[in-house]
Amino acid sequence: MTKDRREQIRALIREQGEITLRTLEALFPDVSTMTLRRDLIRLEQEGLVRRTRGGAVSITGLHILSEDAYSQRIKQRVGAKRTIAQRALDLVEEGRSLYLDSGTTMMAFARAMLDRRLTVITSGPGVAMELVGKREIEVILTGGRLSHNTLSVSGPESVAFIESVNIDIAFMSASGYAPGAGFTAGNREECQLKREVISRARTCVMLMDSSKVGRVLPFTFAVMSDIDVFVSDDLPAPVRKQAAENSVLILTDEKE
Repeated sequence: MTKDRREQIRALIREQGEITLRTLEALFPDVSTMTLRRDLIRLEQEGLVRRTRGGAVSITGLHILSEDAYSQRIKQRVGAKRTIAQRALDLVEEGRSLYLDSGTTMMAFARAMLDRRLTVITSGPGVAMELVGKREIEVILTGGRLSHNTLSVSGPESVAFIESVNIDIAFMSASGYAPGAGFTAGNREECQLKREVISRARTCVMLMDSSKVGRVLPFTFAVMSDIDVFVSDDLPAPVRKQAAENSVLILTDEKE
């Protein structure tokens, strides 16, 4: 049991790049904080992680720039992300107020957007940089704390800012989706921001490639009934069925 738990913790840190004790406490509610600390100490002794104040980080990549993990993700499934971006463009109307979430799929979407009169709010510095050369688009970055792993900003400042704006269409991203768990991500503060954005938006559009279907990360920020449109390169039948039951429009690469 202890070995299995430590392997789960190691896998989470390897996948996310870092984890906090608070997150581990939420994931393992029946395990004491002291035991979880001992798990991290043991993993560090085995050379698998490096402990930090309040958690641990992956040992892989500590000697390189933190952006490298993001750089690796942006090189994955490039064709699928380009397909998703092109389908999502059909939903953009001039003069609207848009929210663009952070993430590599959203970077592809920002890169594909036409230069026309829009207001774009984003939590992704990389997304903002993709849009900065488009002179007709007004770009607004939310405030907050920058995550080294996801290159996005979140936290109380971001949530407070979103509470003060009106959003016509929110284009959101997720790290995983499963019918029983909904749309999930690995960072609690980022999920809090995502939930606030969805609550403020008149229309919510989810952009997610099919490789993330079936993945479940620690924190759920939305379920199928919270969104209006699901844009992907492809989706399996159970997900399509759940979307239809919740009146969610699906846009994929498949020919109608």
